[in-house]
Amino acid sequence: MTMPTLAAGLEDEIAPTGKLRVAIAISPAGGAFWSTKTATGYAGVPVDLGKAMAAQLGLPVEYVVHQNSGQITDAAGKGTWDVAFLPKDAERERKMSFGPIYEVADATYIVKPGSAVTNFATLDRPGVRVAAVNNTTTMRGAQAHLKNAEVIGYQTYDEIFNLLKNGEVDAFALSRDQLNAMAKKIPGSKVLDETFKKTVTAVAVPLGHPQSLAFVTKFMTDARTNGVLRRAYDNNGLKNTPIRTE
Repeated sequence: MTMPTLAAGLEDEIAPTGKLRVAIAISPAGGAFWSTKTATGYAGVPVDLGKAMAAQLGLPVEYVVHQNSGQITDAAGKGTWDVAFLPKDAERERKMSFGPIYEVADATYIVKPGSAVTNFATLDRPGVRVAAVNNTTTMRGAQAHLKNAEVIGYQTYDEIFNLLKNGEVDAFALSRDQLNAMAKKIPGSKVLDETFKKTVTAVAVPLGHPQSLAFVTKFMTDARTNGVLRRAYDNNGLKNTPIRTE
């Protein structure tokens, strides 16, 4: 395959260390944002997209591991990663530049086994403890949505999973597809039918990297039509998941 001609100076901007450093967050949640640790490295939609992007640049790829998207955001100005794939919101747009959206997910809540909560109205009451992954778009959305229940941030998906399973929190805010998968692992839990926000996931680069932004924008625009994005979904347990871009 003939490599595309890259803009002069792009490699120095997008990969100053000589490798394309892709920020990923590790969790068993799966989906279009989370990646997982495997016996040989990492797997996930961002892992596959980062590998394909590095190959197009003719560079090796390096994965920079975080516990959640909030940590990736906090590191955006520290020069520790070159590209990321993560949920986008207004707060994050002040810290990084986003390219095309490649996933739209419905955010809702799962309630603990034995809970009497059946909808948002019965969830949003004083004394109800709702967990969310700390400093994420979903956590900010839940804080805006719930007027009476307490939203508490935790660092990892695993921690919240165990708290919910043991009944130590009343609910967990996350995307519906991930919560549906979680419900299969926690008998008696229930995913609420309503949706409180739509979470959009997109490619991102640190601020002040115009050539990098132009490159990743073209890469993701092409990936939606040339099969790269579809293969990334299919390779990571999302064969039946349609690609939603808006």
